[in-house]
Amino acid sequence: MLITFVLLALAMCAVWFRFPLWAGLLVAAILAGFVAGVLHPPAVIALAVFGAVAYLAGTAADKRLRIAAGMLTALLALALAMHKLPGFSNPVVIAGAVLSPGAAPFTQYANFDKGAVGLILLALLCSRVGGWAELRGVLRKTWPVLLATVAAVMAFAMAAGFVRPDFKLPQVTLLFLAVNLFFTVVAEEAFFRGLLQARLASSLGGVRHGQWIAVVVSALLFGAAHLAGGALYAILACIAGLGYAYAYQRTQRIEAAIIVHIALNAVHFIAFTYPYTAR
Repeated sequence: MLITFVLLALAMCAVWFRFPLWAGLLVAAILAGFVAGVLHPPAVIALAVFGAVAYLAGTAADKRLRIAAGMLTALLALALAMHKLPGFSNPVVIAGAVLSPGAAPFTQYANFDKGAVGLILLALLCSRVGGWAELRGVLRKTWPVLLATVAAVMAFAMAAGFVRPDFKLPQVTLLFLAVNLFFTVVAEEAFFRGLLQARLASSLGGVRHGQWIAVVVSALLFGAAHLAGGALYAILACIAGLGYAYAYQRTQRIEAAIIVHIALNAVHFIAFTYPYTAR
């Protein structure tokens, strides 16, 4: 089971190299998943269909086909990320842990379906940096957004009583950060920024302030996706989403949104009540 998820994470890293490498690692992760019991036949069908429509969404010559494929890609991505399609047995990696005094119990899953969504979107549809020089430029534009986003979200969360300061480094810290990055953050940013925001901004190219409309819509949709956690959680997600969306708009590279997102999650986990104060 560990090999399954390590291979999937390596496939994401390999996206910055050449096509056959990430695709080969994904196939290896799927095979390992079968052996480990994480995946079953319907999962392979779902991932194959998702990969095919995502490929068409990025490469189809006919505009109408490209739009239709893009819409279907978004629907399938949501279904996979929300665990609505059969064939996946995602394992628990942290079960009911109380990580802070007075905190609600926390459970974390390693989600192959959501991770695979992130990988395929990242590889086929997201704008990525082309080298170290470009990455340095992206980082220069990203760090002020990162600091502002972390400060705004955590200040609001404390003022609302959602969290309290609580510095900690539990044994599961590295496990949490790795699973959160590869199987949550990458997928969410590839979907909300690399797919939705980028395509909305493109379609609003002739509209005044179209880029900023895309930023706000992306953030609102990100907040709406977190409504299951309650209204306050959704509001915090909206504020965070504005930071992620602005980082993407400022750089036009998915790495910026991913960096801001994982940085906020890391600060929340290490320096504050996680996931939130029990009520």
